[in-house]
Amino acid sequence: MIRTATPDDVPVIHTMVRELAEYEKAPEEARASEAQLREALFGERPAAFAHMAVDEEGGEPVGFALWFLNFSTWRGVHGIYLEDLYVRPQARGGGHGRALLAELARICVERGYERLEWSVLDWNRPAIGFYEALGARPQDEWTVYRLTDESLTALGSAG
Repeated sequence: MIRTATPDDVPVIHTMVRELAEYEKAPEEARASEAQLREALFGERPAAFAHMAVDEEGGEPVGFALWFLNFSTWRGVHGIYLEDLYVRPQARGGGHGRALLAELARICVERGYERLEWSVLDWNRPAIGFYEALGARPQDEWTVYRLTDESLTALGSAG
């Protein structure tokens, strides 16, 4: 079962973000606090949205998708950028990841968004196989760039 996240889900989302960071071999990079997630998802001006995958037998959250809107100047409409998709190891293979992606695709279709995009680490072969089985295609002609920490500060402080 997939449902929209509520403020009560913030602690479990925070925990699963940490679990995802461990899986992606970068636990030190997951620095967001519960308060930051709560503000981003449920503050006065939400900047992100989340859906929960819930075990139908026990009712416990077993995964989540956290996303935000992007915009394509080429298509002239919004799309969804999926920041995190995570299903706990014990629940993998149960259809939760597919159900989360299907819900985001449904939102895209319903609202006229023309893209659902995300990134995946190139070593994460199980995820890549899963995404390709759904019909997703890699955008290998693009390289992601990122400014953070000192480089971001230096550029942002330049006159």
